[in-house]
Amino acid sequence: MDIEHRRRVVAVTRRVRIFAGVLLLALFDCKPAPPASLRDHGALIRGDTGRRALALIFTGGDFADGGPFIRQTLADKGIQAGFFFTGDFYRDPAKSELIRALIRDGHYLGPHSDQHLLYAAWEKRDSSLVTREQFTADLLANYAAMAPFGLPNYPERYFIPPYEWYNREQVAWAAAAGITLFNFTPGTSSNADYTTPEMRGYRSSQAIWEAILAYEKRDPHGLNGFILLIHVGTDPRRTDKFYLRLGDLIDLLRRKGYSFQRIDALLRRANR
Repeated sequence: MDIEHRRRVVAVTRRVRIFAGVLLLALFDCKPAPPASLRDHGALIRGDTGRRALALIFTGGDFADGGPFIRQTLADKGIQAGFFFTGDFYRDPAKSELIRALIRDGHYLGPHSDQHLLYAAWEKRDSSLVTREQFTADLLANYAAMAPFGLPNYPERYFIPPYEWYNREQVAWAAAAGITLFNFTPGTSSNADYTTPEMRGYRSSQAIWEAILAYEKRDPHGLNGFILLIHVGTDPRRTDKFYLRLGDLIDLLRRKGYSFQRIDALLRRANR
């Protein structure tokens, strides 16, 4: 091999090593793609676990005692949330002022079943207790109750099922109607804030608070992509109202680096 050829080989080898080094640095610098959204029985139950953001949602049927407090707290904190009410809730004149105020504040308002039907058997979830016709009629009645408020007025229609209980049939029926059925992210017991002291599954507000923080530490993703459910009102027999701790919870999670998204924004990103 002559000297000139040897020089060319050395030069090419050097360029290859430089390119390989640059490529390796680029690979180390790349962030991994967010993991897929979590689903349960076909429904979204969590958003992007790669982002330090979560959504607050509130459901309501018979009670709305926490409505004014929750609305003011969210306004003070600059947070837009999701509110999902039954048809009877929307039709109740006593709740009209709260509903209109929530709309003005920019929250997402959706349905929660017109008559709060139980869709599936508790002991055998795959057994539907309603037909497709009953499901559709009930959901359309819920939307009809929303219509006087100018709802829905969002690009996507999202729906949380009554009792937060459903199976794959209801997910498919909703999808066929252009509606996305979703559910809260399990694990924190926040949905037990409706329980009263005489119930077997009663959870105090302190127990719920501790369960949220314990879950945040236990899950490798913390509360990333979480859909946290709280009831907008509870039975008068429950005097220990968890919604009264909403402001403190928001402050704590923000100190931990979390941001809050409106539910449709969180679900839209998760459903891509």
